[in-house]
Amino acid sequence: MHGMTAYFVRRILLVPLTFLCITFLVYTVLRLVPGGPVEEAKRQLKARAAGEAGGGGGGRGFEAVELTEAQVREIERYYKIDKPIPVGYAIWLGVYPDEEVGFSGILQGDFGRSTKYAEPVLDVIVSKFRISLFFGLAGFFSTWLVCVPLGVYKAIRHRGIFDTGSSVLVFLGYSIPGFVACLVLLVLFGGGTYFNLVPLGGYRPDPEDWDALSFGGKVLAQIHHMLVPVFGYLLGHFATMTVLTKNSLLENLGADYVRTAFAKGLPERRVIFVHALRNSLIPVTATIGHAFALIFAGSFLIEQVCNIQGMGLLGLTSLRARDYAVVMGTMVFGELFFLFGNILSDLIWAAIDPRIRFGA
Repeated sequence: MHGMTAYFVRRILLVPLTFLCITFLVYTVLRLVPGGPVEEAKRQLKARAAGEAGGGGGGRGFEAVELTEAQVREIERYYKIDKPIPVGYAIWLGVYPDEEVGFSGILQGDFGRSTKYAEPVLDVIVSKFRISLFFGLAGFFSTWLVCVPLGVYKAIRHRGIFDTGSSVLVFLGYSIPGFVACLVLLVLFGGGTYFNLVPLGGYRPDPEDWDALSFGGKVLAQIHHMLVPVFGYLLGHFATMTVLTKNSLLENLGADYVRTAFAKGLPERRVIFVHALRNSLIPVTATIGHAFALIFAGSFLIEQVCNIQGMGLLGLTSLRARDYAVVMGTMVFGELFFLFGNILSDLIWAAIDPRIRFGA
């Protein structure tokens, strides 16, 4: 037990180091790439100055306006990029004092202010995170509830009619991206062009319609809006999770301990579902870390198609708008979810099979 405790302590201690390396790399890239909020602010100031100057020359009048050095320095100071990259990163992190507000970074809960939404970054992220968490958890549990039993039954009926027929669906699911499936479903079953069975998108009905519903009506309406996007999330992991479960169970069914259990006369159901399946879930749980990151980050393609204002779409629109404060904020939470999700995977490994001992 001492070895496992030391292993998890090391894993937890590596989280801050990994976090610092990744955030510093992303911060550096965002500072070095062309464009950004500073250039956007300069463009807006130039446009305003050109308009006040008459702007009769059209585009030439716009280009003729130049910002003074004092204006440029003020913009850079406002966005806290007037310092060298290491100093700016330390200020953003909250371990180096800002000249005006002192220590005020992510360690103090200050993620900055969004240039696109004109709100604190943390408020923007929290409002979108609720939506991504809802759909992410629904997709996560539906994936496990569908793919693991399907993989188990395919292993039990290996090379049978069910296994062969379901393999067609598995490979079909592997070849079709989730967002494409959502788009096809919306075209066929939404809007009334062919059928009108699912809503065209959105997290839930419009506020006025939502408030008028009873509790049961709200539950049904929410499920109705979840059908297409959750199917897209499920399809993204359908083939991988199903095949991984099947192959892992087949490997364990051929192991010596399973043959010994059958030789001792144990019931087939007990051998499969108690002994073999338990060990077969170990490699499947390795996907939990990645799944945790997706629960937070969402899928911007599915959210774009289904018109869901979640974290994935927030990250995409913020990157397009060069709203780097929001980009860094979403990256921080996504990375933390991924790192602690991997630690959770290791804990589940040890819980499933107490014989597992992680190396020193």
